[in-house]
Amino acid sequence: NNTNSPYTRYGYGDLSDQSFGNSKAMGGIAFGLRDGAQINPLNPASYTAIDSLTFLFEGGVSLQNMNISGGGVKLNAKNSSFDYLAMQFRLHRRLAMSIGLLPFSNVGYSVSDTQAATDPTTGNTADYARSYTGDGGLHQLYAGVGVKVLKNLSVGVNASYFWGDINRTRVLYFPSVSGAYNYNHQSVASVSSYKLDFGAQYTFDINKKHSVTIGAIYSPKLKLGNDYSVTTQMVSNSTGTAVSTTTLKPDATFEVPNTFGAGFTYNYDKRLTVGLDYSLQQWSKTKFDVNTSDEAVREDFNETYTYCNRHKVSVGAEYIPNLMGRSYLSHIKYRLGAYYTTPYYKIGGKEATREYGVTAGFGLPVPRSRSILSISGQFVRISGQESAFVNENIFRVSIGLTFNERWFFKRRVE
Repeated sequence: NNTNSPYTRYGYGDLSDQSFGNSKAMGGIAFGLRDGAQINPLNPASYTAIDSLTFLFEGGVSLQNMNISGGGVKLNAKNSSFDYLAMQFRLHRRLAMSIGLLPFSNVGYSVSDTQAATDPTTGNTADYARSYTGDGGLHQLYAGVGVKVLKNLSVGVNASYFWGDINRTRVLYFPSVSGAYNYNHQSVASVSSYKLDFGAQYTFDINKKHSVTIGAIYSPKLKLGNDYSVTTQMVSNSTGTAVSTTTLKPDATFEVPNTFGAGFTYNYDKRLTVGLDYSLQQWSKTKFDVNTSDEAVREDFNETYTYCNRHKVSVGAEYIPNLMGRSYLSHIKYRLGAYYTTPYYKIGGKEATREYGVTAGFGLPVPRSRSILSISGQFVRISGQESAFVNENIFRVSIGLTFNERWFFKRRVE
């Protein structure tokens, strides 16, 4: 799941970074990024940058080391994950297409504590333990097209199949009390739906060496089709058998928000690219609700948090020393970036965290081909906004490989 964060208990979990190899190393900028040698699904208008003879196939993975601290407790966790898999090709001189698989969110946490309880009838005190665990996430399989409507203007759309399961379990048990009953509560949210994302890019040339690309994206609010179930068990502490089991299937409303984004990139001599992005996700206007009067059922979604708007600002740059140089080092793409993000949920009525990240990496040409190996490193600081909230430091290494093949040309034999 690529996460051990207790913050993934809330909402859909940790929202995935859906940028590809070059964008990851540039702080996640994507809306104005236009590169015919790499895929950029965050703005489908960018697909038209590909030339008529090129077929792209790209995949990526990540490895990360996470240090979590809070309440006097420290934890180290190591994870790995699949990031993306996609292809892109031209259909017509004004039309290009991309197909790919992306993660949308990840859930993965395990939190427990021990408390003391007093029986009001006998006055006896006993320790009890609470455990909260969760796993799963949501995924996207997309197919998108970009259309060049004017010489410098392109628009695009991605149509995605959206699916996944999120499992949450809460357990209350008395480890030292013989004959006591343990309480197990498990909820499973299965999502299956369709989603549309729109994009546009406009490029204008200042002169032969200077150009600017402006990009914008929009994703409409979406109500997700879902199947939600809750199973509650009372389990004997002495025998380990369930003495009662109850399963409910209440109506649930799960939504993803309106998303707006805009950005630009400045390009000098096809060697230097500098960009800035801003995005807004209107989570405060979405629902994540279970229609039931059972408070134990509602707790997973309603009692502990509410949604708030999520903002993200990214900056990044890429530099190639010499496109015509003979040495290998002169063709390496050097990348650098940073970003800042607010959370999409509140805990106790307050925004829980702030996220800061710095990124750097390289685009390494594969010898005797047009393919590119992208390697990036990201340092992420997730800072809890209250003393009771945990802090997370993450170091992540991402590796992406872009196969760039010449497929669509006719060979001539004289």
